[in-house]
Amino acid sequence: MNLRTLLLAGGALLSGTAASAGGYQVSLAGIKNNGMGGVGVGLSLDQAAMFYNPGALAMVRERGVQLGGNLTFARNAFVAEGSNTQRELRNSVVTPFSLFAGYGPEEGKFRAGIAVYTPFGSKLQYAEGWEGRTSLTDIDLKSVFVQPTFSYALTDQLSVGAGLVVLAYGAVNLQRDVPLPDSYGHIELDGKAKTKLGYNAGIFFKPSTKLTLGISYRSKIDAQVEDGDVTFTNISPTFAPRFQATKFAATLPLPATTSIGLGLMPTDKLTFGVDINYVNWSAYRTLEFNFDQPINGSTVSSSKRYYQDAFTFRVGGQYKVTDAFTARIGGAYDNSPVKNGYVTPETPDADRISGTAGVSYAVNEHFSVDVSTQFVSLKKRSQTAQDLQNNQTTDRVAGTYKTNIVIPGLGLNYTF
Repeated sequence: MNLRTLLLAGGALLSGTAASAGGYQVSLAGIKNNGMGGVGVGLSLDQAAMFYNPGALAMVRERGVQLGGNLTFARNAFVAEGSNTQRELRNSVVTPFSLFAGYGPEEGKFRAGIAVYTPFGSKLQYAEGWEGRTSLTDIDLKSVFVQPTFSYALTDQLSVGAGLVVLAYGAVNLQRDVPLPDSYGHIELDGKAKTKLGYNAGIFFKPSTKLTLGISYRSKIDAQVEDGDVTFTNISPTFAPRFQATKFAATLPLPATTSIGLGLMPTDKLTFGVDINYVNWSAYRTLEFNFDQPINGSTVSSSKRYYQDAFTFRVGGQYKVTDAFTARIGGAYDNSPVKNGYVTPETPDADRISGTAGVSYAVNEHFSVDVSTQFVSLKKRSQTAQDLQNNQTTDRVAGTYKTNIVIPGLGLNYTF
């Protein structure tokens, strides 16, 4: 049975929820933007400009509040090298959300606002007893950023903006089985990240009524866990003295992103956008855990990642069908930061292509509803045992991964 067949089968799924962008990055901030392939750096659509390009916020005429939420439904399959066996894996759904509120004088040159969003995250729950059980059985990675933002229009054509990015909440839960001479034990690492600061800044330029340009930069933040909890289960008294750790520390980079964007408005009703994102994934070299007491004789666990910087290309458009109804469509191509032979169970990543669509309906002058949907297809990704030996990455499993993701979204907007 091949992977295509596996994905179409009703059961026996590796079920997890991957991010909608490369690695563990999530780009689901604005529901309107989601329907347009995720473009937004070169546009000033609404309050979500705080995420895509703070410099564009000063050009958003309406003041308002918008709340958005997404559901990610992932269907993943894994076949171990040399096997035709499909693994029974568990289903999971995660719900990235966003909140944007912007305010400023009606005819003034500035806008100020607050943004809350989830730019990084991952959740995967593998099946009981799968081939990679000693690498990973479960991962749940969460991050919530809060971003107070200020944007100022230097002229009618040029505006700048910046936000203080606060990693207000971060949490990680990692679990795997531990091989023992006569059985398998289990280890769970659970910790909360420290509050960290970064920034997001951008420039927006509107040389004409039909053309806009933007550039933005979001800085790197290191999510740092100290004093996380280590819990062992199913380890017999005979082997328990080898597993004494109760606390761990680890750091996970949330990488910097540089983006450029272009907007075209050939008519009052029609808008096109193009974005290019460049993510400095090369900051993620190793995943290292430091323990307070030895585990099998060592207080350090280190695993190679060797991520590489990666581009994402986005394109999308919207058409105002009537005064109340706007339709959107778009797409994206996302290069994976994970090199061949370095794929891990916690990020079974691959190059991905996305198709998106969305609509908005204005209920009245102040209230509107946005709906979007995305279909993300990750390329089939394989690595052999020989690949792992050559790269000295035998702490992961050889085999083939394939993932498809559907992400519906709903947004509510109130302007004043």
